[in-house]
Amino acid sequence: MDFQEVLDLLNGVFLTTGISHLGWKYLVMWGIAGLFLYLAIAKNFEPLLLLPIGFGIFLVNFPLVPLMGLTPEGHGELIRIFYHYGLEWEVIPCVIFLGLGAMTDFGPLIANPKTMLIGAGAQFGVFVTFAGAVLAGFTLKEAASVGIIGGADGPTTIYLTQHLAPQLLGANALAAYSYMAMVPLIQPPIMRLLTTEEERKIRMTQLRPVSRTEKIFYPLICAAVIAILVPAVTPLMGMFMLGNLMRESKVVGRLSDTAQNDLMNIVTIFLGVSVGATMEGDKFLSYKPLFIFALGMVAFAVCTIGGICTAKIMNLFLKDKINPLIGAAGVSAVPMSARVAQVEGQKYDKRNYLLMHAMGPNLAGVIGTAAAAGMFLAMFE
Repeated sequence: MDFQEVLDLLNGVFLTTGISHLGWKYLVMWGIAGLFLYLAIAKNFEPLLLLPIGFGIFLVNFPLVPLMGLTPEGHGELIRIFYHYGLEWEVIPCVIFLGLGAMTDFGPLIANPKTMLIGAGAQFGVFVTFAGAVLAGFTLKEAASVGIIGGADGPTTIYLTQHLAPQLLGANALAAYSYMAMVPLIQPPIMRLLTTEEERKIRMTQLRPVSRTEKIFYPLICAAVIAILVPAVTPLMGMFMLGNLMRESKVVGRLSDTAQNDLMNIVTIFLGVSVGATMEGDKFLSYKPLFIFALGMVAFAVCTIGGICTAKIMNLFLKDKINPLIGAAGVSAVPMSARVAQVEGQKYDKRNYLLMHAMGPNLAGVIGTAAAAGMFLAMFE
């Protein structure tokens, strides 16, 4: 082998590495991945979501990595398999709703059903953002899939986007889960801006006890109503109510524990990595995905405003006042936004316990976002 052949061989080996293909877009995406990992590890902002998302972003933003493409035989590469069967086939969103249902106590919502109005009011941002996206040049189907991000409900966003605008699935899923995770950053300034110190100190009356019979019948009745009125979202909400029935029945403890823990943890790993892996620099660093990310922030902020303002309007007619901080929990980020309401309330009154009160609108927001998604599906699919 002469010297030229050795050089050709070394050059061939060099070209199989990613070094010769590196560019500025990779560097930008490494920075974004680093931000997600920093928020997860250093700031502890929803690490179960942000850590796998951040690592997924990091991993796919190297040249030539065989993760999201197709093999020469036409089979999907590793993360593409997770993405295809989990997100595109809508399996992961439904399984996550099963686990969420098994974790959920509907007691606060049953005990104080008027908080359903707060969850409904928080959906205002969905429709405002839908209108804004249409004016910005998105199609009606695309605008609907972008608007639903405001509900801060990742599974519902994935489900609706896959039906109406699958080409936006990656950008929409990333925006939805990013804003879910960053609830503690985004909501408190809005809450303080829209409420007075006196309102933040409102102590709400203790919720009445809810019987086991009520908790068993609630998921059955709710599933029936949803299946009749918005059948398009029955796969999501049906799994949600099944998980809750398993929890409240007290007869399938092993199934309930598995749905809450092992199964939920497994699908969260696949979900986070798959969502993060959609953020390849060549695709993400363009007009539409970046604009969706901005619109998602607007949607989430307006949904938060809608929930708080609904609570303040209700107080005009109620003898027992509602602390408007719980209005921020009207988005579907369960239980993150309810915890934020609790933390903000205790900054002004250490003995004010808002968590269980905030869970009412929080759960109503899950149902409200699903209802909004069902409305969009009925109109545009």
